[in-house]
Amino acid sequence: MCGIAGIFDSRGYRPVDRNLLISMNDVQSHRGPDGDGVFFEDGIGLGHRRLSIIDLDGGAQPLFNEDHTVVVVFNGEIYNFVSLSKELKEKGHQFRTHCDTEVIVHAWEEWGEKCLDRFRGMFAFALWDKNAETLFLARDRFGIKPLFYTVRPDGTVLFGSELKAVLLDPDTKRVIDPQAVEEYFAYGYVPDPKTIYSGIHKLAPGHSLTLRRGERTQRPRKYWDVEFAASEGQSDADVAGDLIERLRDAVECRMISEVPLGAFLSGGVDSSGIVAMMASLSGDSVNTCSIGFGDPKFDETSHAQTVANRYATNHRVEQIDPSSYDLLEKLAGLYDEPFADSSAMPTYRVCELARKHVTVALSGDGGDEVFGGYRRHRWHCYEESFRRLIPDSIRRPTFGLAGALYPKMDWGPRVLRAKSTLQAIARTSVEGYFNTVSVIYDDIRDKLYSTSFRSSLQGYSAREVLAGHMNNAGTDDPLSQIQYADMKTYLPGDILTKVDRASMAHSLEVRVPLLDHEFVEWATTLPSQMNLRHSEGKYIFKKALEDHLPSDVMYRPKMGFAVPISGWFRNELRDRVRDALTGPVLADTGFFDMEFLGNLVVEHQSGVREHSAILWSLLMFEAFLRQINNVGVDRPAFT
Repeated sequence: MCGIAGIFDSRGYRPVDRNLLISMNDVQSHRGPDGDGVFFEDGIGLGHRRLSIIDLDGGAQPLFNEDHTVVVVFNGEIYNFVSLSKELKEKGHQFRTHCDTEVIVHAWEEWGEKCLDRFRGMFAFALWDKNAETLFLARDRFGIKPLFYTVRPDGTVLFGSELKAVLLDPDTKRVIDPQAVEEYFAYGYVPDPKTIYSGIHKLAPGHSLTLRRGERTQRPRKYWDVEFAASEGQSDADVAGDLIERLRDAVECRMISEVPLGAFLSGGVDSSGIVAMMASLSGDSVNTCSIGFGDPKFDETSHAQTVANRYATNHRVEQIDPSSYDLLEKLAGLYDEPFADSSAMPTYRVCELARKHVTVALSGDGGDEVFGGYRRHRWHCYEESFRRLIPDSIRRPTFGLAGALYPKMDWGPRVLRAKSTLQAIARTSVEGYFNTVSVIYDDIRDKLYSTSFRSSLQGYSAREVLAGHMNNAGTDDPLSQIQYADMKTYLPGDILTKVDRASMAHSLEVRVPLLDHEFVEWATTLPSQMNLRHSEGKYIFKKALEDHLPSDVMYRPKMGFAVPISGWFRNELRDRVRDALTGPVLADTGFFDMEFLGNLVVEHQSGVREHSAILWSLLMFEAFLRQINNVGVDRPAFT
């Protein structure tokens, strides 16, 4: 795992600012503490920070082909590099190293842009072809590894593994994008391809960008997409057996390492399944680690210990100190843009713990997206059954009126809390799922914003992001539609971003077997009833693992990697929240109705309402704004 950076003059041969590129490279040193390298040629400069995993002595970057006409800087792993190397050698290519990076330059020579179709792995890389005067940028299929870029008005392209590298350029404007702010407060992150800044972009997962000197800047090209095409006729037993073999293969290829390797073990079915496969493939005890909380409502360490005991892993557990809040400021600096998933705190801590013992860790991320495991998946399908049963002309006005009239009874028994269900059935499919995934609902966001900020949005709603993906899913199956949408939004924007920044802050490489693209391509051929059956999410995944994991690990209520922020905001962080949300930093933006913000704080801290998710989003936005000023980056323009 590494960090990359670069500067390219797309219009000519103007000298690259060497000092700027070196600074861009160095600011990402946490991503690669084992070495650094730079490459300069007329109009092009590439930088690399290395975390040594494979071919420790011979894999230094930038790395070249035989005659130094093709050079690459690479972040990630190509797991099938051995077979690709053999194939390329048979075609006459000469290799000087035994690392996966060299496969990229020779694959480019042999197959050009189609080389991406051959790679099995996680990656973000930049390749310069001198003869073709072409810069080629690419990001892996699911966005496990990040890549940010911007194009100056003069045609200069800058890119880096993290936003902080691009922001070092004094000529790159830092104007906060109102649409990105709206998306952040809806989703809790800024979805690809936007960033919080206008004009700075994320290269979207499964996309590449080809820049040829002298040509007008091209748009990113989609080279891969997940397809849901259900095939019928297989028995549960056959699918379960096939699943285990494919999962074992995805895990096995990710266990190749010349440095210590382990796994995260949360106690959930995904990470437990990965550990079970690792144990069956390894002659040594697997290194595992977990993070716990003092509050049993948020603690899964006992379940993790059960799995650790079963497979005799070298298991380590660390408790999060609920009185330690210094991490709040650190998180704002890690993500470079607002990020409101509070589970970033335990994720940071588990990466910190893992790095004390290993350099590579396997995780269970992606299982819920691939096999339909979120509770919201079950509820959406339930609501869709009503939406599709009753014509819109009847459903929307009837259930809309019923939802408006029904009293809000959050305090009452669950059977009486029908208001939100009635309102959900009145919505369209996109509206319903957007409401489900929103951190802050539409009506609250509308009150949150100032009149001038609402005007700047010109009617834009973050719902458009979700609508675009659901409409492009290529299926009318309700579960598959939202699985597809999650893979395009929540998975890269939240889950994978969270893990990448937290792991790279500790120079830890995290590998994600459940997002092996061959495994996913097979999984998305399963009919949705294999994933969601009798209200049981991830049905076939759990069925397949029944011989490998205890029943109470697989069939217990999903807990998630949550933290008890609601109580913190009423107690330990009471003053901090009030000062941040009613202070000058948020007020100076002009984005917010400050009176409404003050009311949110009072309502939550008095116990009248539960606003912890909203307050956390605002707290992290305020911390982001302060970080911009504290690290020496020019204050952004707000409009």
